[in-house]
Amino acid sequence: MLSVELHAHSSLSYDGRDSVDLMLEQAAAVGLDALAVTDHDEIEASLDAVEKAEEYGLVGIPGTEVSSAAGHVLALGVRERVPAGLSFGETLDRIHELGGVAIVPHPFQKSRSGVMANITEAELADADAIEVYNSRLLTGRGNRKAKRFAERRGLPQTAGSDAHISEMVGQAVTRIGADDRSAVAILDAIVEGRTSVEGKRTPWHVSFRQAAGGAKRRVKNRLGELLE
Repeated sequence: MLSVELHAHSSLSYDGRDSVDLMLEQAAAVGLDALAVTDHDEIEASLDAVEKAEEYGLVGIPGTEVSSAAGHVLALGVRERVPAGLSFGETLDRIHELGGVAIVPHPFQKSRSGVMANITEAELADADAIEVYNSRLLTGRGNRKAKRFAERRGLPQTAGSDAHISEMVGQAVTRIGADDRSAVAILDAIVEGRTSVEGKRTPWHVSFRQAAGGAKRRVKNRLGELLE
């Protein structure tokens, strides 16, 4: 079984802080086998991580967190950006056209752009997998609802730290029974449901610090845009 981080953000995300190298260092230090950098509507840092991963003894999985009209969707295995703002169904279609796997993160957490505020359960079931453990939780209710939904629908389950600082990479991992140590084999195993999840809560003070840092960067970026 491989230990894989499927949901983490670099400084290329508007609310991320650290470089790809720091994230890869952390992933290697905590004993992960693979890492997917999934920046918000960006792909360049993820592709950089894929190129550098072998230097750290890791498998790099390309990906991005897409801001669909309904909410966030992880696109893993893609090597180009998926347009933001498409409907949920169109987003899934585009991910699949690019040869990727569509995983829905924190679907029941409305305050964090969870899709279930805007789509039906039948639509959610069209995803390839559901993130049932996200380490940035307050009560855990959203995670429990996601797990019950995935179990009821027989959908593959994943976990992700949703790290926005390198220290949190590996807080939640997906154990994957891949046929070999490659990104393709990992993604195939996810779709086939050969996964189990484990993780621990990101400390509240770290979650708040990540959120505050993201808010500051958003304001700074917005001011920059207005002054251009």
